[in-house]
Amino acid sequence: MKNFKFLYLLSIFLLLTSCLTRKEIQYVQPNENLELNEYGYIPYNIPEYRVNINDVLRITIITTPQGDAAQFYSNLVTQGTGGGTSSTAGGGSQNFYFNGFKLDSNGDIDVMGIGFIKAEGRTTDEIAADIQEKVNENFLPGKSQVRVNLEGITYYILSDLEGVTLKKTDQVNTLNILEMLAENGGLDRRADRKHIRLYRKYPEGMKKVVLDVTRADLMNSPYFYVQNGDMFLLDTKTKSLNGFGNDPIRTLSTGITLFTTALSIYLLFSRL
Repeated sequence: MKNFKFLYLLSIFLLLTSCLTRKEIQYVQPNENLELNEYGYIPYNIPEYRVNINDVLRITIITTPQGDAAQFYSNLVTQGTGGGTSSTAGGGSQNFYFNGFKLDSNGDIDVMGIGFIKAEGRTTDEIAADIQEKVNENFLPGKSQVRVNLEGITYYILSDLEGVTLKKTDQVNTLNILEMLAENGGLDRRADRKHIRLYRKYPEGMKKVVLDVTRADLMNSPYFYVQNGDMFLLDTKTKSLNGFGNDPIRTLSTGITLFTTALSIYLLFSRL
């Protein structure tokens, strides 16, 4: 009888300690380390993205009616825009990869009529400034404009939970991790919110960091904002792998199964 009580109490203990708590699943919980500016706002900490070797760029050259862009940049698709001329490479999401400018092994892009432009490790504004300088040789100052863009922000979510893994491109300038999770339905309650692994590309290589989306001070981190090529790895909590930590009914069912199994084993050996 004493052993039976021990098994009963052990089962209850395992059941209670295996249930998820609010602190494990609630996003951005108040934290004393959250930094605010003098006006009480959370300051933006958006790192400047620098082009990587696998990126594809869209280049648009807009000119006034005084000049025909295609006369100088013959590899670009020319179309009229507002009475002027716009030459674009990489337009449209379907053919962006095939028509955009890809970096070569040296990290350069080759624009016909302009030549090689260094791209790797630089911002799109810096690349556009170099191209603009070349374009100004053919057009009067103020009569042309160069725009360089990425397709958007492409990110990856890889999870051992079924139906969560995806690749997505958002055509936005900025995207934070909470916005990313919101547009994909949020995290499954079995996912480990305190240990989200992020792999981020840099010209020098790839860096790994661990993010905790339950802490409000995550919003001060430079990794709070998603960058092009980011890969997020979601792990399942250990207790969820064992059948606990899911919805309350399943947790209770698992606890009852554990208790009845332990009781059956006890009764079997008590009769020997």
